[in-house]
Amino acid sequence: MDPVLNPYSPGAGRRPAALVGRDGQRDGWDVALRRTEAGRGARSMVLYGLRGVGKTVLLAELAKQARDRAWVTAKFEAGSGKALRPSLGEALHGPLSDLARPGVGTRVLRALKTALSFKASYDTAGTWNFGLDLTGQPSGGADTGSIEADVSKLMRDVSAAAGEEGVGLALLVDEAQDLTSEELTALCAAIHLAGQDGWPLLVGLAGLPSLPRILAEAKSYSERLFEFEHIRELDEDLARSAVVEPAEAEDVAWEPDALALVIRETSGYPYFLQQLGQDTWNLAEGSPITLADARAGAERGRAALDTGFFRARWDRATRAEQRYLRAMAQDGDAGSQSGTVAERLGRKVTALGPVRASLIAKGLVYAPEHGVVAFTVPGMAAFVTRQSAENGA
Repeated sequence: MDPVLNPYSPGAGRRPAALVGRDGQRDGWDVALRRTEAGRGARSMVLYGLRGVGKTVLLAELAKQARDRAWVTAKFEAGSGKALRPSLGEALHGPLSDLARPGVGTRVLRALKTALSFKASYDTAGTWNFGLDLTGQPSGGADTGSIEADVSKLMRDVSAAAGEEGVGLALLVDEAQDLTSEELTALCAAIHLAGQDGWPLLVGLAGLPSLPRILAEAKSYSERLFEFEHIRELDEDLARSAVVEPAEAEDVAWEPDALALVIRETSGYPYFLQQLGQDTWNLAEGSPITLADARAGAERGRAALDTGFFRARWDRATRAEQRYLRAMAQDGDAGSQSGTVAERLGRKVTALGPVRASLIAKGLVYAPEHGVVAFTVPGMAAFVTRQSAENGA
């Protein structure tokens, strides 16, 4: 069939044609936005789960919901060697520039002055120009050197400016597990102050399954600041909708056996559904999509995942780290005891600590609980096993 009309689109953070199974989180966020606007307060949100389940897509939807209500909305991805200060500052620059217009109120002017001081805290050579004369304006002071104090000052003043416009400040952070403990502590402290003092502020964090534990370690009261939403694979009915609805929009049907095969092969993981859906569509000659089409599409889709989705992660690991991953793969995707992995490798747990820490830092594994490690990507254990068989390792 025509690949130009293909409704399936695997990609990092790319919204699928049918975003299914996430209505609860979207509705909850909408309620939080409305409650905050009404001055009633609401908890921020944490989205956590394995890679490929659609956390980034959902976080983008939360950002869109906030923007649609004219909120001051900033979104960025943590990690990649960039600290919280520049990430937060640069993410807020555009939304603050939109507020900077002649005749704005004193709270907006104060927020702009504070943002300039925050910019100076990480970039003394850089300058921003909001097009307004801020000489003599009060505030600033977000360059004390204390990240907790500076982030709280910035978020207080920007949310106050948003409140002057009748809305609030929405901050969305992807890959939040890559923030340092100090940075997470600063964010939690600001959210805590917002709740106490009634700032119109909501924060959405997305990250790996370890994120709730990391937040608890950063601030003991974090469980009271957030609504925690575990984003999982889609159940059979939702997975069916994710595949069928985009095809129906193009007047294309799936034979029941073909649909069942794709759902079984993907285990309901949204990214995998998009990949196999795309490949099956491109190989099918027309409607309805047959079981033979699905079998061929699944074979091509698995090959695409192996050479792209899985391979990209495998190649990031050193040889020592790959040996560790092979030892983990014997337990499948359920997770492995660190002691068991060490025993298989003939090493002490402490000696393998740096390897384990490096794999966690690279986002290849995570620690669901003390002494346990698991793959961040569903199906990674099977891929590693295949690699070992092919290479005779």
